[in-house]
Amino acid sequence: MSDISIIIPLYNKEKFIKKTIESVLNQSFNNFELIVINDGSTDKGLSLVKDIKDKRIRTYTIKNSGVSRARNYGINKAKYDLIAFLDGDDLWKKNHLQEVHKLYLRHPNCGLYAMGYNKIFNNGKAFRAKVFGLDNFSGIIDDFFLSSLADCVAWSSAVMIPKRTFAKVGYFNEDMRSGQDTELWIRIALKFDISYNSKITTSKIIFFNENHLSNSLYKIDRLKIFKQFKLKEAKNPSLKTFLDLNRFSIAIERKQKGDINNYIKLRNSICKNNLNLKQKILLKLPSNILILLRKIQIILLKVNIYITPFKYYPKIRL
Repeated sequence: MSDISIIIPLYNKEKFIKKTIESVLNQSFNNFELIVINDGSTDKGLSLVKDIKDKRIRTYTIKNSGVSRARNYGINKAKYDLIAFLDGDDLWKKNHLQEVHKLYLRHPNCGLYAMGYNKIFNNGKAFRAKVFGLDNFSGIIDDFFLSSLADCVAWSSAVMIPKRTFAKVGYFNEDMRSGQDTELWIRIALKFDISYNSKITTSKIIFFNENHLSNSLYKIDRLKIFKQFKLKEAKNPSLKTFLDLNRFSIAIERKQKGDINNYIKLRNSICKNNLNLKQKILLKLPSNILILLRKIQIILLKVNIYITPFKYYPKIRL
């Protein structure tokens, strides 16, 4: 049986980290080590971790350098070849490691193994993340990019990656403060098959409110992805569509922030055939209308309706 190294980057998560680690220690799959990388936290999170007495837990402290640096540090400290990631405010169901390990045993040559996940908003509302064409699915997916046009197949707290994958494509990009996960998933998907099980085993906590845009300090960093894969997307229609929908999302956010120059650059880079009618309309709306729609979106979320430019999410029961 292949053992698993679990990496949790920790930065000021004292409100959540205890429950997060409990969700790891309660796993039905027990052959693992847990590596917590304290990324220069200024709260009591590290002390809470050290209070948990379990020989499988190891802690390291580094100077605050961002989540990519923390994850990469953990990868290099890991004893085992299979690496699972978990953010300090997310949760695993009891069967997560067992299910992702089964996926690995069935498809040992893939570059990444992903499980289904829920989105839980800070108001307690939960919605099932949905990827295109992969309901009730388990196996190697045909097209990572087309399946990820709304919710991405891969999400950091729901993936397991073999060390050989990092040896082939490199590690998390430490020069990016936002979008580093997506950038790595693209590199992996261009080189390896991706295996996915739609069974829900993880919960992604999303802090969603009217001030969400002002908190997106590093979102502009995502523009680096488009430059990096410009040549690749010219030869890969699926990647082009995937990146265009990312361009659309950032263009809308940039317009609301008043960053018209980047909005125009992004808008002009999008192949309009890759957008649905709703997205085309939204792209043309003035910023004040977009901000109003954002407020309406938040109101609807409070009554169990989550609407995005990509699809409608029905509320689920946890």
